[in-house]
Amino acid sequence: MTILTNKTAIVTGASSGIGRAAALLFAAEGAKLVVTGRRQAELDRLVAEIGGQAVALAGDVADEAHAKAAVDLAVERFGGLDIAFNNAGIVGQMLPVGEMTLAHWQEILDTNLTGGFLGAKYQIPAMLARGGGSLIFTSTFVGYTAGLAGMSAYGASKAGLIGFAKCLATEYGAKGIRVNALLPGGTDTPASITRGAPQEVEDFVNGLHALKRMAEPEEIAKAALFLASDASSFVTGSALLADGGVSISRG
Repeated sequence: MTILTNKTAIVTGASSGIGRAAALLFAAEGAKLVVTGRRQAELDRLVAEIGGQAVALAGDVADEAHAKAAVDLAVERFGGLDIAFNNAGIVGQMLPVGEMTLAHWQEILDTNLTGGFLGAKYQIPAMLARGGGSLIFTSTFVGYTAGLAGMSAYGASKAGLIGFAKCLATEYGAKGIRVNALLPGGTDTPASITRGAPQEVEDFVNGLHALKRMAEPEEIAKAALFLASDASSFVTGSALLADGGVSISRG
């Protein structure tokens, strides 16, 4: 038996990168899936690859109606919700605070932090109806173990998710819901700052990690699977680093 058999999961930001890899892995481990993202065509291709145990819902995680609709779809199509991987996020432009507009700041917080809140607002009641579940937020080491110039809005939004997860873990632990933040290091996704950059940029980013390379999306998906599954049954309120040692590397 695969480890997510009889489980239903929502994966946000599933159009590409970590979310797509996680959706494929969760499905391979037996989960039924609602996959969300902004790009319908990419979601449709993902669902076709997974097969009948997945359904797509395009939309914006910062839209409350979309957050509710994703949970409603999980309940209607698959009977409930056990796992939510709130992975969707944006980096935005890398700008010093003095050059940043309020609109830019707000866009990043709306997607990365408020999007997590809206997801949890509707996911938690559905999990309670099933007697518990696992809630996961994709955060980052930026703003937690390291600060990076030009990434203050991104770091603030992602660090906020860690605090949010810790408080939710306390609020709902006695009711069977585990809540954790997953903190990847540099990951080779379409959104990576190394995509299309000169080789020296890629070499620099690789060198920041103790492993001297970036992660593949599938490697981060495996960490998400751990948090989603009963293998992490006594893990809650954690900020789980899956960062290739970028937090401890000094050369």
